[in-house]
Amino acid sequence: MDAIKLIADWDPRPGYALTPAERVSRKATMACKVFRHPHLERQQAPDPTPADGEVVVKIRNCGVCGSDTHSVETDADGYMIFSGPARFPCILGHEYSGEVVAVGGGVRNLVVGDLVTAEGMLYCGVCEACRKGWFNQCIRLDMVGFSSPGAYAEYIKVHEKHCWKLNGLAERLGSAALACEQGALVEPVGCSFNGMFVAAKGMTPGSHVAVFGCGPIGLGAIALARATGAATIVAFDLSPTRLDCALAMGADQALDVRSLASQGGSPSQIMREISDGWGSDMVIEAAGAAIQTMPEIERALAPAGKVVYLGRTGERAPVMLDILVSGASSIVGARGHAGGGVYPQIIRMLEHGVLDIGGMISHRMDLLDAAAAVQRSKTREDAKIMLVAS
Repeated sequence: MDAIKLIADWDPRPGYALTPAERVSRKATMACKVFRHPHLERQQAPDPTPADGEVVVKIRNCGVCGSDTHSVETDADGYMIFSGPARFPCILGHEYSGEVVAVGGGVRNLVVGDLVTAEGMLYCGVCEACRKGWFNQCIRLDMVGFSSPGAYAEYIKVHEKHCWKLNGLAERLGSAALACEQGALVEPVGCSFNGMFVAAKGMTPGSHVAVFGCGPIGLGAIALARATGAATIVAFDLSPTRLDCALAMGADQALDVRSLASQGGSPSQIMREISDGWGSDMVIEAAGAAIQTMPEIERALAPAGKVVYLGRTGERAPVMLDILVSGASSIVGARGHAGGGVYPQIIRMLEHGVLDIGGMISHRMDLLDAAAAVQRSKTREDAKIMLVAS
């Protein structure tokens, strides 16, 4: 089969001490500490064959994620800026949907012809973290597209426990193509859901919400906040396209932080104004720019406010912890989307018309043009680039 594979040099940064596990597995805990000179290549890969409990999915759609972009972007020394765990070379892509075309022995819940989307966090299920329900913190975690073969390819093999059916959504929409397109968005929206409603334990209807970063994670957070009863939602970004998408997804205001600054304004000022001085009850940081965003968040966090940090960066950022003490506020980090009822709840919302996420797609390209799509994503102008199998 045709596949788009990310190739990178294993070249630990000077002064970085590899762990024994990294030495043996060649899987970096933080890719930005180890992998250098990344690039994408279109290659031939063997067609996957399902083992017991597994299915083979023919890819119909796959989204381009910011993490994919970060994995091909480099710093001044040539190291990729993606800070998550990874093992390269690897077929990239993890936000996917498609049709089951083969099933292995013992598969109980899926049959050939089912439309599915699938989790990208491949947890073991037996370590202590998994047995406590913390699947995204599995100590043996593999991530589709980074340490396990991904979906920038014609087919992918996946265990049935990670798959969720889209048949009901296809029936509601009257289109398998539309169902698969929205199904490929469940993964990024699932990251927002996991942060907001699993890790941070949710928001009260009537809350004031602020979102920093209007990529797909931020846009998903906006849609979820609107669907669950936010009183106001204000969003901040740099891209006009993303700001327009933020309004379409339900934001009351979507503002360019550079324009604000040129006019003597600031995000914290807007957050106070839109909430009549109260501040933001929940802030989603999906920009991965804590050095810039946290001072603004601190200035406008409501009493008992929650900061949900979903952005990824290898940089350290100072935080005024006394604000958390005085305001009885909290900062919650979250990674991934596995467990917590995330996938079935989102799919249920889509099936019943409670949630609308298709509006975040701003550009479509052929699946096997994935390398060009990732290159395009570097501009940060698009909201979600969706790859479609021809």
